[in-house]
Amino acid sequence: MTTPPTSEGGGSPFPDTGRGVLVTGAARGLGRELALTFARNGDRVAVHHHSRPEEAAATLAALPGQGHVALRADLTEPERARALVAEAATALGGVDVLVNNAAVNLPHPPATTGFEEWVAAWRQHVDVNLLAAAHVSHQVAGRMIERGRGGRIVNVGSRGAHRGEPDHPAYGATKAALHALGQSLAVALAPYRIAVTSVAPGFFATERVAPRLEGAEGEALRAQSPFGRVGTAREVAEAVLWLASSAAEWSSGTVVDLNGASHLRS
Repeated sequence: MTTPPTSEGGGSPFPDTGRGVLVTGAARGLGRELALTFARNGDRVAVHHHSRPEEAAATLAALPGQGHVALRADLTEPERARALVAEAATALGGVDVLVNNAAVNLPHPPATTGFEEWVAAWRQHVDVNLLAAAHVSHQVAGRMIERGRGGRIVNVGSRGAHRGEPDHPAYGATKAALHALGQSLAVALAPYRIAVTSVAPGFFATERVAPRLEGAEGEALRAQSPFGRVGTAREVAEAVLWLASSAAEWSSGTVVDLNGASHLRS
């Protein structure tokens, strides 16, 4: 039986650099920025991807420091999720931080989507956005418990979990479920000094959504925030980095809104 780690004075013995970090969905966009941010911090990063080997290789090549690796896995297959964690742990010398970033966001407005397409969309969102994160988290947590030095799990959720996604209802629902999963894990894993948190970003700029920031749609997106702009991937990544730090242990269970006051909740 593994004994939960302890520390004197309520502080965390968890390191803030030199860690093994697994980022799912890290080939491009926010995932790439997350990988870069942790690498700049002095951590070793496993860049997970599913179907973008060239972009994952570009991310890997851009990371400063040593000990990084790119790993390919279809996380909708539970055994591949388990294998990914094992491969990351071997390559990095252990996984201290998991960032559940992999996600799909496919339009399926209920009024105009056929039933077969609707069912397929829901299945894909549940498999990737929720079940994959649950399976990877389970495997990472088990290894963190065995190592006995604590750990961090950070889920990338969404503002849409709170305000609704009329054209992407499965996305909003699975991100809400991801937030709830994180809170359940936070309670279950706290005795082992594993802190689990989530971020809920609003709209932020990446190369994938750059065309949406042009013209009238771009003006409308920027007007959602009283700051008059959209967020950046770097802002989200820096928040995740802090949540993965020793200083953030007492934030376990929280969902951090990162939306420039575009959606407020009590």
